[in-house]
Amino acid sequence: MILLSHPIANENVRQTARALSDAELLREFWTCLQWRTGGLLDRVVTGNLRSELRRRSFSNELAPFIKTFPWREFGRHVSDRIGLKSLTQHETGVFSIDAVFRSLDRHVARRLRSIDDVKAIYAYEDGALESFRVAKSLRIKCIYDHPIVYWRKVRELEEEEAQLTPEWKSTLRALNDSDEKLARKDAELALADIVLTPSTFAKSSLAQSPRLKASVSVIPYGAPPRRVGFANAQRPNGKLRVLFVGALSQAKGLAYLLQAAAKLNRQIELTLIGRRVSDSMPQQHILERHRWIPSLPHDALLEEMSRHDAVVFPSLHEGFGMVITEAMAAGLVVIATSQTAAPDLITDGADGFVIPIRSAAAIEEKIDILCADRERLVAMKLAAQRKAQSHGWETYRQRLVEVAREVIAR
Repeated sequence: MILLSHPIANENVRQTARALSDAELLREFWTCLQWRTGGLLDRVVTGNLRSELRRRSFSNELAPFIKTFPWREFGRHVSDRIGLKSLTQHETGVFSIDAVFRSLDRHVARRLRSIDDVKAIYAYEDGALESFRVAKSLRIKCIYDHPIVYWRKVRELEEEEAQLTPEWKSTLRALNDSDEKLARKDAELALADIVLTPSTFAKSSLAQSPRLKASVSVIPYGAPPRRVGFANAQRPNGKLRVLFVGALSQAKGLAYLLQAAAKLNRQIELTLIGRRVSDSMPQQHILERHRWIPSLPHDALLEEMSRHDAVVFPSLHEGFGMVITEAMAAGLVVIATSQTAAPDLITDGADGFVIPIRSAAAIEEKIDILCADRERLVAMKLAAQRKAQSHGWETYRQRLVEVAREVIAR
């Protein structure tokens, strides 16, 4: 039996919980919030906060396994809404995301000492150290999910980027991580019995870890179900509708997209979906030039995707990038860098494009191809949807269960 722990429960975490539950391997699923849509609090809370909290609702099948430790995560949401930024300040704030991860980790560590039928704990980067330490003392296996790029590779890339585009340095948030936080990441890796990553690039970055002893398995995340039809497939004329989804950060390669968009201004309509990560973001007037949506609920995001022709994902580093699979399932041509999951998912030139990082010229070239050849655009959109169907979440769940059983059997 496996105890699963994650404070936020993103889609990949939900799929992990479902996989373990379906395989009768799940003992408990610890998270921070379990929101009940239609419940008393749901009727009291309104607006964007309610939309955000509704993302924390779960299927009835998982309800018997879910245990919550909510107060810090709820405090983080409230503090954000009322503008108490000091309470959510990076690492030091009492309601920071770091504090949320660490507090749940400590709580799960205490829980492990009180139950005697857990054979493995499944936890995630930044939220595993204390529970792994206790697990080791109890001879419980440690499954470590490392969904992002290893921090030494991230630091290398962002330090280079700060030199290349100093005006964007304030948006490179990984440069603000303390030595203490980075040491915790390495300590977690050192305790793992197996490490799971979602892409070949994420796995390759772990070669820079001096403390990694465990084997590393790549289990790519899945794509959502195919969205029926796409609005712009047969539109022979008009501007190409291009989408960017992600934090407005240079870690996402945003400046390179904006450079390309400036040259393609008469050929494209660009929509940006994502929050600013810095008050001193350069070229803020750019947001007025293009269509900018700070945030959307997930269902609304998928609906917005379906109104576009292509998505550009120019990240410098990304453990996976679920925007890629979501966009492909919605029938968009994805233009993504090689330092994401794109090489694992995309056949370059057939159902998308894989480009190098830091290349506005490559972005411009691929968009120009789609603008000039609308028949190819339609063919690539259809091919992208077919590819997404072959990378569904069912495959992810099956592989995950196989690995989990192997770990328990050791």
